[in-house]
Amino acid sequence: MGDFANRVFAVVRRIPAGKVATYGQVGRMIGAPRAARYVGYALHGNPEPGTDPGCIPCHRVVFKDGRMATGFAFGGPDEQRKMLAAEGVAFDEEGRVLMDVFQWDGHPEGATAGGDGAADGPLGPPPDFDWEAELAEHPLHRCETCERPRADCRKNGA
Repeated sequence: MGDFANRVFAVVRRIPAGKVATYGQVGRMIGAPRAARYVGYALHGNPEPGTDPGCIPCHRVVFKDGRMATGFAFGGPDEQRKMLAAEGVAFDEEGRVLMDVFQWDGHPEGATAGGDGAADGPLGPPPDFDWEAELAEHPLHRCETCERPRADCRKNGA
């Protein structure tokens, strides 16, 4: 697998049993905030699915609204739901994960935000990550109001 997939797998391995993360959340945690679909592609090729230690628990990754992945590669959405339910995850009447209760906060099990920093990897992109540049859509860029002009920005005389 490539570097992108390996970074995805490293994050997904850290999702504790009984918690879920979204495809977009995993993407943000590896510094690729607009790559939710590619996170899904990487997980579709998961070489070590399962719940045993050392496995990549891709069943713990769901859509942002708590829906199961329709293309869950290892048995379909019903199997994904069974695996999550076995870990104690609860669902609403429409079968979606109760995200406000079961979404992982990105911290290692037992750690809290602002804790001792014992995480074994970054919990998000680096502090100097340029969100404006990453999220800017060229056709929608407004040169007159941007704070960080790009090379092609009219503020730079382009």
